[in-house]
Amino acid sequence: MKKSALLAMAAGVSFGLAGGPLRAAPSIPAFYENAAKIKPDGELGQIVSEAEIATPVAGARAWRIAYVSSDVAGRKTLSTGLVVAPAGAPPAGGRPIMAWAHGTTGSAQNCGPSQVTNPAQDLNEYFLMDGDSWTDYGLPGLRALIDEGYVVVGTDYQGLGGGGRHQYAVAATQARDVIDSIRAVRSMKAAGAGGKAIVYGWSQGGGATLAAASLPDYIAKAGPASEPVEVVGFVGLAPFDLAGMAAGKALDPSAADKAMGGLAAGFSDNIFNFTHFAMAIWGTRAAFPELDLNDVFTDEGVRALDRVFSNKCMHAGADTLNYAYGAQFRSLLNPAVRNAEAWIRALVRGSVAPVKPVAPVVIYWGTKDTVVPPVMGKLYQEQMCKLGGNVERVQLPGEQTHFSTPGAAAPLFLPWVKDRFAGKPAANGCPAN
Repeated sequence: MKKSALLAMAAGVSFGLAGGPLRAAPSIPAFYENAAKIKPDGELGQIVSEAEIATPVAGARAWRIAYVSSDVAGRKTLSTGLVVAPAGAPPAGGRPIMAWAHGTTGSAQNCGPSQVTNPAQDLNEYFLMDGDSWTDYGLPGLRALIDEGYVVVGTDYQGLGGGGRHQYAVAATQARDVIDSIRAVRSMKAAGAGGKAIVYGWSQGGGATLAAASLPDYIAKAGPASEPVEVVGFVGLAPFDLAGMAAGKALDPSAADKAMGGLAAGFSDNIFNFTHFAMAIWGTRAAFPELDLNDVFTDEGVRALDRVFSNKCMHAGADTLNYAYGAQFRSLLNPAVRNAEAWIRALVRGSVAPVKPVAPVVIYWGTKDTVVPPVMGKLYQEQMCKLGGNVERVQLPGEQTHFSTPGAAAPLFLPWVKDRFAGKPAANGCPAN
């Protein structure tokens, strides 16, 4: 078939995708539909809705919750999530809290992991052979954490069930959702949570974990929604950190053009990576509405991506773009990014702040991770160690991929977590100069 015919075919398919009315209201369960109608006018961490649900974990109880949070710009938001706690009376002082920050699931209202049928169980990954759903859901190490007597809370993040447009990959917003989930579970009498917490997260959620570690003022915010919480550690599983890549580098129009061009090109090697990149730009625009998606994408690209990301989760969205555009997906990008300096500044602002972590951080990474470059964790460690932080990086045994990282890391981070809750000081993880 001639190239001209192929292009005509691609144009015809893309016209069909972009045409018609935008439907930004995917079907969601009643709990989330009702939660999305609630105005987030309360205190940070205030629970505005909760419902007990079943869990297959023996000796545990579980709830869906909706609670008040805020974003990188300080705007109040509503987030939903999942809480799992041991049954029975808590010990004196309450139970330690493990706050989970999940990896990429998508950007539409129906992409929150707590919405999946029977979500209160161990992490179940779409890509792995024993995955049993169209998305990732669950809480890593849940059974072991419940056996240790911990309460586990997993936020869905804003925009994934509680209304509003999801600020995908804006780690500074997702970090606030995680911190406020700790406040929320601390206020739940039935969960029996105490005053100490650890944040653990993977991929997108790994970025949220690192970002939360550098938000001391936000963690310390006081309010009537819950008692104060001390965060004693952070566990990053293959964490995403764009700010670390830019640390110490001068930003001018030329450097910004090069950086944005490199991001667009680097994430356009296949449709899966392109979907991540495009969704991150879409999510950044949600956080910083002064930006213009037409700086990065063509008119057709803006229409198509808005329709896909408003209605579909990650893997379905990638499949749709692959079906509609195939090898022509790069045609959705402008030849060069306009206003690159503003975009880079927004991406950095939405990432990890250059502030010493409030508690020890440990990062687990695999040598075969081609989704989040392990160098991101290395640069983060270098940056934060210079600021006086305690950051350890642990290379996982074998040849672990991005998707095998949570399972491979669990036997290693569980003892680390136990030591932090026991008050044992963490060894200095920073490399010797």
